[in-house]
Amino acid sequence: MVLGILTSIAACPAIIGTTEAVRQGQAQNKREQHRGQKTNLVATCTKNSSQSSQINGGLIVLKNNKLYIAAPSDDDDDPPEDELEFEVPPPHPFTGYFMPHPAHNWSWRGEGLVSTIAPGPPILNWIYVDKDTNEVKYGDKNQSAGHIMGPWNCTKIDRRMTFEGWEGFLAVREKKGEWAVYFDREDDGLKGKVVGRRMLEVEVWRRERKKGREDAENKNYNG
Repeated sequence: MVLGILTSIAACPAIIGTTEAVRQGQAQNKREQHRGQKTNLVATCTKNSSQSSQINGGLIVLKNNKLYIAAPSDDDDDPPEDELEFEVPPPHPFTGYFMPHPAHNWSWRGEGLVSTIAPGPPILNWIYVDKDTNEVKYGDKNQSAGHIMGPWNCTKIDRRMTFEGWEGFLAVREKKGEWAVYFDREDDGLKGKVVGRRMLEVEVWRRERKKGREDAENKNYNG
């Protein structure tokens, strides 16, 4: 009996170690699953103002090699139909995920970030911060070369996006109804980079994409 008890006590650390290893493995798999899941990005303003209502909750989109926040018109009333400007092609919503960058190894600090650039064939571009202007842009391997690629990451609970380990995203008004995404890398309000334009501090959130019929068909889901 004593021998059996001693054997059980001796086995406890091994059992606990195995259980902990399994738990950590499951947590790692869950982490990798959410990081590799295609999501959209949404911007929310950190402070209320007369301008924040224009972009608060706006979807982040890709257009002309830059990231913008889809925002309503600056006017309170809708303009007449003949004054509406229709973009061809329309901006493409960020639809992407984290991906290791072949030229960098940021380890636990984060990874690179990619997004599709059109609704057609799944062509991916890297998301990066322009080294000269601090604009958040997208481009292929050649276009992104020499700029700041990351690390990109997200907060553990709310899944807010971070860049180089912190949140320094700004929305900059470029023209009526058009707000571009910047990263205030020097934490100085884009001093010397943006002059005479409105700026709003924003948080960037990952948001699960709406599931369409094609998603169900791709997974052979019949329920």
